[in-house]
Amino acid sequence: MRIIRGDERLADEHRGAVMAIGNFDGIHRGHQAVLSSVVELARERGSAAGLITFAPHPRTFFSPHNPVFRIASIDLKSRLIRALGLDFMVVLDFNYDLAALSPDRFVADILADRLGVAHVVAGADFRFGKARAGDIDTLRQLGGEHGFEVTAIDPVGDPHGEMPHYSSTSVRQALLHGNPRAAADILGYWWTVLGEVIRGDQRGRTIGFPTVNIVLDENSAPRLGIYAVRVRSGDDHGTETWRGAGYVGRRPTFDKEGVVLEVFLFDHSGDLYGRNLMVEFIEFIRGDQKFASVDELKSQMDDDCREIERVLRALERDGDPMTAYVLGDAQAKGAL
Repeated sequence: MRIIRGDERLADEHRGAVMAIGNFDGIHRGHQAVLSSVVELARERGSAAGLITFAPHPRTFFSPHNPVFRIASIDLKSRLIRALGLDFMVVLDFNYDLAALSPDRFVADILADRLGVAHVVAGADFRFGKARAGDIDTLRQLGGEHGFEVTAIDPVGDPHGEMPHYSSTSVRQALLHGNPRAAADILGYWWTVLGEVIRGDQRGRTIGFPTVNIVLDENSAPRLGIYAVRVRSGDDHGTETWRGAGYVGRRPTFDKEGVVLEVFLFDHSGDLYGRNLMVEFIEFIRGDQKFASVDELKSQMDDDCREIERVLRALERDGDPMTAYVLGDAQAKGAL
């Protein structure tokens, strides 16, 4: 999967591609329908399939003091779209210059000149250009002037449920309320944090719960507390999967500041420093809290681990429901 960032030149083999455009945060099941259309159209044309997205999220750019919860980092997003069959991703810097482009200039300068698109696929509600002045009809008109086609995809929802359309907002709300299973129903895979293992203060070793510490992406913290998690290798070192207790919080018992992600692995004791790991959030166990003593904390952690073992064993016994979906199956098979 090739990621083209900023002003990096587009390779010749990627010009004339079929490309989706949008934020596509999380690559949920609605996004997957759009991207599947991109891959299908690209294969029919014999061209590359790509995605145009933005960083930071436009809403974060315009409201930096109220940033958007980012569901998937750029690196994770690239893995997700690769699993769907796309060939490359263009990450446009959302800055003052880009925000100031009129719809006409955005199409002429970015889509036609820089990227040389042959076909653009977008959600029917897609807006672009200064003050969001351009819509899908604008894109069709300008595409005709610049020699590329446009396909609009209507919002996709659960035909058997009560959700009229899948949305990134619904995923964020589920995670902020400590409901990773509801988030997974929309995503089609378990919400995942991809990151490098770094050295922490190693306090967990002193109380019998050594943890791996992973940098949590900015603006990407779910409800604080303890989770049942699965951890998989995110690099080329193998396809191991471990069960674990995940902690997202501020470590109030030790008077720490700042949100961290720490995972106590049940079935691994080796050195993982520098490795990239993927942490899948399965179930929320309890909220973050301050304990009166380290002994009280250890007792509660013993209880937490027993409950997490029960949850994860039940998942193994009953089958992973996320494998019913495209990305869930790819995740289960280690394609992500």
